[in-house]
This record gives sequence, structure tokens and C-alpha cells, in this order.
Amino acid sequence: MRQRTGAMLSAAVLGVAVIALFSIDGRQAKADDPNSAPNPYHVVDHWAKLPPGRTWGRAIGIDIDPDGTSVWVYDRCGVQTCVGSSVAPIQKLDATGKVVTSFGAGSVNWPHGLGVDQDGNVWVTDGKAENGKGQTAIKFSPSGKVLMTIGTPGVAGDGPNQLNGPSDVIVAPNGNIFIADGHGEKTNDRIVEYSKDGKFIKAWGHHGSGQGEFNVPHGLAMDSAGRLYVADRSNNRIQIFDADGKFIAEWKQFGRPSGVYIRNDVLYACDSQSNEKTNPPFRQGIRIGSVKDGKVTAFISAPAPGFEMPEGCAADKSGNVFGGFTAKSDVKKYAKN
Repeated sequence: MRQRTGAMLSAAVLGVAVIALFSIDGRQAKADDPNSAPNPYHVVDHWAKLPPGRTWGRAIGIDIDPDGTSVWVYDRCGVQTCVGSSVAPIQKLDATGKVVTSFGAGSVNWPHGLGVDQDGNVWVTDGKAENGKGQTAIKFSPSGKVLMTIGTPGVAGDGPNQLNGPSDVIVAPNGNIFIADGHGEKTNDRIVEYSKDGKFIKAWGHHGSGQGEFNVPHGLAMDSAGRLYVADRSNNRIQIFDADGKFIAEWKQFGRPSGVYIRNDVLYACDSQSNEKTNPPFRQGIRIGSVKDGKVTAFISAPAPGFEMPEGCAADKSGNVFGGFTAKSDVKKYAKN
């Protein structure tokens, strides 16, 4: 999952924290140049080492194992889809970039989000229906055994046990499951919550640009106080909600986020779409800041204009940042200088 911290705040403390931390209500002032934060990272060339004959497909999902160093990656079976493929889309890489575990072959059509829970179980979303599969979130054990499926395989819908374009999944410390459900036109544009045993609890949101509305909810993260951060990509913002789905704030200073990750209340937002025509003057890259004040303190920028940056990102316990690339189909490690 995308948060590694201690105990949850009490309700009383949380109430004070929300007022203190989010009193700006999304209006945190943008810098004159939203691309001006320093870049204290460098690329580690050729970090990920796939087995001979295996190449990266679109590496859309990425998260860190509970060991704090291993990296889980979810790609589209070496190409752009897993339909008809016998390639395993889920890979676990050790700290050196070597693949140590692979599984999931034949289980999904269109890989999208990936999240790892506190017990090391791997959750993935499959965003397209075909051949009796897809439109689901699947829970795998660390060794690849299917433990749970949420959604009706092969059927898109907006009912309590149906999904339509699920983009990401995250598991809260209490075991509740949150799914960002909606990717593309005529999908759901909502957040759905299930209990730890997969029973529907509630859903909120619909297509739109207002508070609590979504236009491609593309990524999820959770901070130490249990607040849910949604990368509301096509609305060029991160939306923040409490554990009950109540809107708290929106942050636009992190660009047009495809993915969002939180470790020790440091927020990493990966922008893979901003350019001179889409969400200017923001440029693509990974913006890093604190959930305490929303300030962007670092920016891993593209090495050259037009260079596509990651859709998914995560950070290990040593502060190394990992990015999953789609257009260029790659996984890169960024180490601190």
C-alpha cells in the first residue's frame, strides 16, 4: 500500500489536524514557476534487470513491498495488452533490480493499478472486459495465489459489485479496500469502498469537476491520518478525502497527476501528461512535497522537452524513487544525489 507510518491519529487530534493542515482548502499558492523546485535525484541507468527474452510492456502499476526495498511492477505483458498472452504481468524486483518473483499470467486483460497491503498481498486492477475477465480488482498472495476478486469478471457496470474502468486500488490499515473506478469515457468516475472481506460499503463521486467529482481518478494514496488522496488526472488536481469520503481539499500545485504515493507523509505525484497544450505551464515529472502543508519541495523533471515521464511512482525506505513508464515501456530508479 502507499503509506508506511505508525498509528492512526485519534478523532480529536485528526479534527485539529485537518483544520491546521488543510485550512488553505486547496488554495495553496502556486510558485511563479511550478517547475522550479530543485531536483536532488539522478537516474540509475539500467537498474531493472528482466530475464532474457522478457521486455517491459507499459509499466503502469508500481509499489513497494513491506520490506521497504523490493519493488512490485505491473506491466502489460511486454506489450500494450495481456489479452492472449502467457506472460506474467506482475514482477517483484529486489533492491538490485533483479526479478525474484513473477505471476499472474492469463489472469488479466488490461493491467492498470497495483497496490501492496501490509501483509504483502498484491492487489491489481484490470480495466477492460474480454473473454470472461476484466473490470475487476484481484488480490494475490505474495506468491501469486488468487485470494479475492472484486467486481463481476467480464462485465462493466456501476452496481455495488461491478466496476467500470478501475484504475487503482489501495488497502487501508483497517483492511478496507478503496478502488478508483473510472478510466475513459462512459466509465464510472467514482471511488468505491469495500470491507476487508470484499463486501460493498459505499461509493462516492461521479463525472465532473466540482468537489468530490472526478474526471479519470487515476491513482490512490493514504496518509498517516487515514486521509485518501486521489490523483484526479483530467481535472489537473489531487483531491483529498477523510476516511468517510468527505471532501477536505484539492491541490493543483502537483501538476496533472497520473499517480500518487505517500511514505512517511511525504507525497510523490507523477505527472505524465502536462505540456505546453495540456495543463500549462506545468511540465512532466515527479513532484515531491509534504502532506502537512502541500508545498512542493523537489521536482524530478524530464531530461529533455517531450520526454515522457512516469505514470506510476513509489519510494522505498531509503528515499529512492521508482517510476513506471508507459509510452517508453520502462522502469527507472532515481537515487538521491
